Amino acid sequence: MLHVTGISRRYGQLLAVNNVSFTIKKGEIIGLLGHNGAGKTTIMKMLSGYLDADSGTIELDGLNIVQHRAQIQRQLGYLPEHLPLYADMTVADYLDYAARLKGIAPAEHLSEVKRVVQATAIADKLSAPIGTLSRGYKQRVGVAQALLGKPRLLILDEPTNGLDPAQTLQMRALIQQIATEATVILSTHIMQEVQALCDRVLLIERGQLVLDQRIAELTSSKALVLGCSASLSTLQPLLSPLELSASELSPQLYRLTAADSVDWKALAAALSKALIRHDIELYQLQPEQRDLDSLFRRSQEVAHAA
Repeated sequence: MLHVTGISRRYGQLLAVNNVSFTIKKGEIIGLLGHNGAGKTTIMKMLSGYLDADSGTIELDGLNIVQHRAQIQRQLGYLPEHLPLYADMTVADYLDYAARLKGIAPAEHLSEVKRVVQATAIADKLSAPIGTLSRGYKQRVGVAQALLGKPRLLILDEPTNGLDPAQTLQMRALIQQIATEATVILSTHIMQEVQALCDRVLLIERGQLVLDQRIAELTSSKALVLGCSASLSTLQPLLSPLELSASELSPQLYRLTAADSVDWKALAAALSKALIRHDIELYQLQPEQRDLDSLFRRSQEVAHAA
């Protein structure tokens, strides 16, 4: 389990990360979101031990990263957005070198390299110099080095960058498999990746954590979308007995809200009957659908307005 408590980091006068706290359990896949410059990369560098926090603590399974940096880093897998790969090294030599850097026992080098090669499907490129690889293969080599040592904490920055659709699906399955044994933090600008993979979203804005919520809660909605021939003023007398409130989305299209405990199916049935009784044409009546991309944009707008 990863515990982050009140971490902050300055670059001169710039407060890049401001008092951020969160907890991630083993088996969770967390989406770390935010626009460029929000503080995501600084947070990931602090989690990896590459940067020290100016204040606050980071603990993995009870071990403080300042006091047990080398021990934690041996249990860490990290794929930065721009991984420095050595163009003149072959894939096999690079992975062997990465295994040595991670302190993997020499007797386990071969089996561990074989494991990550199979997991990332790069066996056909083992003898190829990294400089000759396509962007997609370079990305898979980067993921392979992050998987070495069976990390308990895996930090992936844009892991599907450069992958084709088939490789992206393979990467998703691999990340889900890894999460059964590890804590996974995924940073990406692709909202479909977050929605497909992540359990929770952490949204960073101006160095602060402005949202920590489960995907299912974010995308579910306690509202109905109604399309009908009536104006808002005509609708209001029909909605009041049902304890519904309405806001206009566009002409003849409305968003209806009620108390959380309401029976939405019964409410929709009662509303449709009321509309028909008053000769109002009903075009649309359905639960509101919310996608992560629109929620992300809305959260950013709120944060910038604050």
